[in-house]
Amino acid sequence: MAGSTPGTAQGRPPLRRRIALIPTVTLFLGAIYCLLPVAWVVIAATKSGRELFSTFTFLPGTGFAGNFRDLSAYRDGVYWEWMGNSALHAGLGALLSACVSAFSGYALAIYRFRGRETIFNVLLAGVLMPPVILAIPQYLLLAKADLTDSFLSVLLPQILSPYGVYLARIYAAAAVPADVVEAGRMDGASEWRIFTRIALPMMIPGMVTVFLFQFVAIWNNFLLPYIMLSDDEKFPITLGLFTLLEQGANTPALYTLVITGAFLAVLPLVALFLVIQRFWSLDLLSGAVKS
Repeated sequence: MAGSTPGTAQGRPPLRRRIALIPTVTLFLGAIYCLLPVAWVVIAATKSGRELFSTFTFLPGTGFAGNFRDLSAYRDGVYWEWMGNSALHAGLGALLSACVSAFSGYALAIYRFRGRETIFNVLLAGVLMPPVILAIPQYLLLAKADLTDSFLSVLLPQILSPYGVYLARIYAAAAVPADVVEAGRMDGASEWRIFTRIALPMMIPGMVTVFLFQFVAIWNNFLLPYIMLSDDEKFPITLGLFTLLEQGANTPALYTLVITGAFLAVLPLVALFLVIQRFWSLDLLSGAVKS
């Protein structure tokens, strides 16, 4: 038994190491599954129309510069109009949504009033409701207001985000101490000054997260613009690429433009995530130092 005990002890660590590798291997396989389509788009965007259908899938091509020129010249640069529409919708919509979420989340977390929990539960129900269910009612309401086929028809439904309000409420409850709010009131500060000067700086990391989520959601949104808009010059990038893909069924040469456009449409999201992630990390660090 004295001889078997060391062997058993020696046999345990390798088994534990193998078990510990399971989450790492699972995450690695998940990363491959998610990044493989992205890699295909990046590589396919470098291929000309002839190379796209005649070369190995993951073999880079030599046609990216030509694809970029053709895409920019297509219908006098309508692709960049679609890109600008998406940037305007997503940027302004995410900013307004983050502001509304900050106001609403702070009020639900700090103030005590009748019906507060009912309002919060209704917001939770809104989080669970698929957007496709709301698209038709939103169209009917905006049609009554004669706002369809306009910039506001895509912007207004995106301003109020139930998930953003939920995140803001949870973050405000955790990040804004009630004692700090009471101290501000005792010093004679107004509620607006307490929110803007005390609470909002503490909530900035959470609001940056809400902004990022909403920006990505609005940028990738397809159904709402598809229902609301009819003028193709007002299309966002998702709807514009969809119409270009439909035309590619009759004109295969447009497939390279669709793929190149999809690759270029991902770049702003990647750049925004990298910039905001850096800002988010710095803000969390500064908040920890101040506290």
